[in-house]
Amino acid sequence: MFKPEKIKNIVSDLPQAPGVYFFKDESGRIIYIGKAKSLKKRVQSYFSRRLDTKTQNLVSRIYDIEYKPAASEAQALIMEAGFIHRYQPKYNVSLRENKNFPFVKITAEEYPAICITRKKQPDGARYLGPYTSANLLREVLKIIRRSFPYRSCKELPRRACIYYRLGLSPAPCEGKINKKEYARTIKNISLILEGRTASLIKKLSQRMRILASRQDFEGAAKARDQIAALAALSAAGAGSSSYESEGLKSLLKLKRYPMRIEAFDISNISGKDATGSMVSFYQGQPDKNNYRRFRIKTVYAIDDYDMLREVVRRRYLRLIQEKSALPDVILIDGGKGHLEAAGGELAKLGLKIPLMSLAKEEENIYFEGRASALRLKEGSPVLNLIRRIRDEAHRFALSYHHLLRRNRIFQTRGGGG
Repeated sequence: MFKPEKIKNIVSDLPQAPGVYFFKDESGRIIYIGKAKSLKKRVQSYFSRRLDTKTQNLVSRIYDIEYKPAASEAQALIMEAGFIHRYQPKYNVSLRENKNFPFVKITAEEYPAICITRKKQPDGARYLGPYTSANLLREVLKIIRRSFPYRSCKELPRRACIYYRLGLSPAPCEGKINKKEYARTIKNISLILEGRTASLIKKLSQRMRILASRQDFEGAAKARDQIAALAALSAAGAGSSSYESEGLKSLLKLKRYPMRIEAFDISNISGKDATGSMVSFYQGQPDKNNYRRFRIKTVYAIDDYDMLREVVRRRYLRLIQEKSALPDVILIDGGKGHLEAAGGELAKLGLKIPLMSLAKEEENIYFEGRASALRLKEGSPVLNLIRRIRDEAHRFALSYHHLLRRNRIFQTRGGGG
């Protein structure tokens, strides 16, 4: 049975980020799967506008909502098709049967061609999809083709075409690639289109190491470039750099890529109107709906450390009480003392969240498990990401401080109009 209050709470916690959403009925069965550029906006639209009869029927049966984040809308498109194929949801029937939605066709030939089609035929070819956006699908295939060149011609020509000269086809027509190598390329492309990029990256990494050990440096470099292409596919349309997340994962020795980073700063000028700020970044981009401001309530002396302790305590005590998701990484604007102050509060709350701080001036990085400061090379993607988040936290704290200061001056002068 549809429960408006429960659904409202679920929707309010959805991120403003790409992903795939799952509508479930009371029995826990998936009844609809969709993709979104912004999960929150897309799912909210089902409950904030007039709907046709079929969609009203769907909404009335929603009992629970789950989601899986994606690095980009392009990646969400691939995930959506894979999940629909796996679960066959009742209300996605129009997608499965509608001839207007595109498929990727892999022909049943010695050297298969890949193309987009809207019609499935009994020709022995393999059809992947359907996909909900032809434009996005073309974008995905363009990215894939740059590092996984494939044949796209209807008939195998006698001579290499322009796509070979552009590096987009391996020219099987002239025997410039053998059957085994071409089959590996088609298999890898299939893995990408099935949403299994993680397993492909693992496979390519192993291949790169083997080729390097054999001193086949050209082959190893090709595998390396293909791994980079998969990162580019994840970033397509998201405006973020997968390389930054890869670097941060390695830097902090994390078990998974950091999806959400929350950053804190204290604005305290002469001890008056002291404030704290917290900004939230999801997949390298600001998630402004999850920004928070804190007016300092318990600290009266000019003490940045105590103010930081208060803000960190208030933020994560609330998340614990609400049973809300915790961030993957916490960033503090400050030095080693700030790191220790925040870490102490997290320990009191029983939380083990990777924590780091970035000090101004020298841009020294501190994190737990390392006694000395770390200096990253100027211009490195990881430093740029950390600096960008730190600067946004500082800007947000300062803007709130200025607002409180203006209000206090206005009230002191008796303003009010």
